[in-house]
Amino acid sequence: MNRIFRFLLIAFSVVIVVSCGEYQKVLKSTDYEYKYKKAREYYDAKQYAKSVTLYEELVPIYSGTSKAAESYYYFAKSYLGQKDYYSAAMYFRSVLEKYPRSEYAQESQFLVGYCFYKLSPYVRLDQSDTNIAISALTRYMMLYPETENAKEAEHMVQKLNEKLVYKAYLNATLYYDLEDYKAAVVSLNQCLRDYPKSTYEEDLMYKLFRSKYLLGKNSVVEKKRKRMMNAMDEYYRFIDAFPNSKHRKEVDRAFANIKKMLNLKEEDLNIK
Repeated sequence: MNRIFRFLLIAFSVVIVVSCGEYQKVLKSTDYEYKYKKAREYYDAKQYAKSVTLYEELVPIYSGTSKAAESYYYFAKSYLGQKDYYSAAMYFRSVLEKYPRSEYAQESQFLVGYCFYKLSPYVRLDQSDTNIAISALTRYMMLYPETENAKEAEHMVQKLNEKLVYKAYLNATLYYDLEDYKAAVVSLNQCLRDYPKSTYEEDLMYKLFRSKYLLGKNSVVEKKRKRMMNAMDEYYRFIDAFPNSKHRKEVDRAFANIKKMLNLKEEDLNIK
């Protein structure tokens, strides 16, 4: 067993040495056709670090020739193979800008969106890359609606939009969680306007009602009646939209309190 292991180790070492020697020979070569051929071979063999290095040299060499678009495309694909999504997206954009009518333009448009989809960060972070991905993928669907990639693009856009909605929901409910109900009313209303009929609509409307109710309940006397009236209006909007909500009993109890407070004289109101 030890002999076999040593033999395999030696054989593997020989392969590595030969491979590295061959690559160094390619790097030193001044035969660009040979380098071009080897760059594609390295790419096909998934040796992306090697193909990136060669294409980086070849892209300016073949600029303006019939191989220019292909060089840019496989340069970008080599970065994609390394999961360097920023660099890949940059060079796929170069394909679109420099060679918009080439055979590589369609997939490059999709892959720009895909790269930024992969770069889309955790929901609490800045979502600039998410918005770029949505824009690029939406453009792809508009240009190539009947392709197989269009279905995948649609699925990715849906997931990205869900992330944006969830981020907006987290931002909107932050003030509610902090019990800053005046700010919560503003942020919750904004989220409902920006993302109507979202997955979070019921919870947003429930928290909006609660925010208006608690804001009114804890107001000074001169603001209490108006704010409680606003809470009453929100109650009707909520039960109209979600008559069978799991929060129904709670909002009904709050509504009963609103009616009691609105029927009291101002001097009898509980001022905080």
